[in-house]
Parts: sequence; structure tokens; C-alpha cells
Amino acid sequence: MDHYILGYVTNGALPTVTEDDARRLTHINLAFGKVKDGLLDMHELTNMGDVERIRSYNPGIRFVLSIGGWGAGGFSIMCRTEEGRRAFAASCLRIVEQYRLDGIDIDWEYPCDNSAGIDSDPSDKQNYTLLLQALRDAVGPERIVSIAAGAGHYFIEGTEMDKVAQICDYVQIMTYDIRSGFQMEAGHHTNLFTSPGDRLNGSVHASVTDYIAAGVPREKIVIGAAFYSRRWDGLPDVNHGLFQMAKTVGQYGPGFTRLEQEFIGKDGFVRYWDDDAKAPYLFNGSSLISYDDEQSIALKCAYMKDERLLGIMYWDHGSDPSRKLLAAMWNATRKNQLV
Repeated sequence: MDHYILGYVTNGALPTVTEDDARRLTHINLAFGKVKDGLLDMHELTNMGDVERIRSYNPGIRFVLSIGGWGAGGFSIMCRTEEGRRAFAASCLRIVEQYRLDGIDIDWEYPCDNSAGIDSDPSDKQNYTLLLQALRDAVGPERIVSIAAGAGHYFIEGTEMDKVAQICDYVQIMTYDIRSGFQMEAGHHTNLFTSPGDRLNGSVHASVTDYIAAGVPREKIVIGAAFYSRRWDGLPDVNHGLFQMAKTVGQYGPGFTRLEQEFIGKDGFVRYWDDDAKAPYLFNGSSLISYDDEQSIALKCAYMKDERLLGIMYWDHGSDPSRKLLAAMWNATRKNQLV
């Protein structure tokens, strides 16, 4: 099986994509288009000229426009009518054709959920399916229609994943932020398995199991890795801070390159390895930082292959200028095969 390696690349990071990057990636998810007045808006993506440069390095790489992201609304209202869905899908097709893209990725966070401060409605559950079908009808069977799906059961409850899976080429489960800006219990945010004592019980494996049970074929599942970290402060010096209550929620933390340069082994931060979770973390006596590294990513890739999943993706490219994590992903997944 030819496994996918997909990277979410923001507008600012697009000019930094190198020839080596392009040869290690099978897909680039361009982050993000938005929904504005019911149509696709591209005002944030000002570096689209780099698409052709990157494609010249690897003609086989596929570019998928991701629409949405945390706090990006407009989906719920747009997709409540057939006319709205068709108009939006047509605007997506125009951009796909203009930039010779390979498809559309919907990153609606989340249907039936207004926790990000966006519009929502109970009808999102059915309308999400109808929106994806409208996109499929517009872009055709040869182009990609994919989604970014939340790692928790809330996403499954707010969607019709069995129907969605029939429409989409693949489902990217965002198996990061498993612990996030809503939790004050410090712990892993992108762990492969669940450790004893972890009351949230979230993990890559738990999410994959949940999505398969909801009707998503394992050969359409893409798991996620984090090139950034989550940090909790104000912890007691108990169990190296793991699964202890903090004075803060899980703040968005430094990217991996910065972690290596400024945190790991510095200012009292010691790296610990949770062998149950297959995940690293840092602790300095009062602050815990959860992240992915080369070791945890290699184990995620091994899990992906053992479970016969389609691929692995990451958020986000700009968080690791050293490219150590992408190299680890390539080595573990593709070994020395050529793209």
C-alpha cells in the first residue's frame, strides 16, 4: 500500500517549502480558504504563485485547498439550502481550475457545535453530508474531496460519517489537541495510546477505533501528528506533572524546532517518555509541554501501517523549520522509496 504523507501548509509557510519537502510529501493542504457571503474567499492565501514552483520539484504532488480552520464560520448558514451549497461548490471549482489544484478539503470546526464562536444549527448534521456531495458533484470523481475531522466523539455525533465516508476520498482525523485550550488537566495532546490514569481516554487509537465503528473504512483514514506543542503552567511537582491539575488550560505551545532550541534540556525542562502512551513530554517542576518528536512519529507511522490505514498528516509545516519531523515521517513511512 502506498501511504500518504500530507502536510498542512499555511500561506506564510508556503514560500519556505523546499525541493526536499516536496519530494517527501504526497499532498499539500493549503490553509486556509474561508467562507464569505456564502462563497469561497481566498484573501488569506496570497502566495498561491508558489504552487507551480513546488509542483516543478515533484510533478506527482497533489495540492488540496483546505477551507475553514478553528473559528472560521459561514458553513452552517451557507449549506442550509441547495442553492447555497451549489453556489459555494461552484466557487470552489473556479479556484480549483484557476490554480490547477487537485481538490477541496473541508475543515469545518465543527458541525452542530458553536464552541469556536461560529454559527451552528442541528441541521448541520445532514447539511454537512449534502455540502460534501455538492462539492463532489462540482469537482467530479477524479478530484479530491476530503475532510479534517475532530478527534473526539463529538465530531461523529454531529455528522453522518458513514455517508460522508462514501463521498470523500479520505478522512483526516485531527489526532492532536486531544487535550486543548479547554482542559486544565495537563497531559498528552497527540498520544498514540491512552495511559492508565488518563481520565480523558483520548488517543490516536481511540479515535481510529471510533471512526471505524462509525462507518469509515480504515483504508480511508489518515491520522494526525503535531509539529507544535501544548503547554500547561502552575502544576504540582507530582508524577512529573502528568495528569495533574494546572492553573492554566492547555495553551498553544512552541513548534518543534523552537522546543529543541530553547526548551528540551534547558531551563529545567526534562524530557520524559510515557511508554504506555508512546508519547514524549517536558516538565520543569511546574510546567508541562506535550508534543510529538521523531520517536513518537515513527511509532505513529508504524501503527498506520500495522492498522492498514491510508496515511499520516500534520499541522503545521511552519512549526518545524528544521524538517526533522518530516524526515522522520518520510523515513518511517516511505523509507527510501522515490515519490
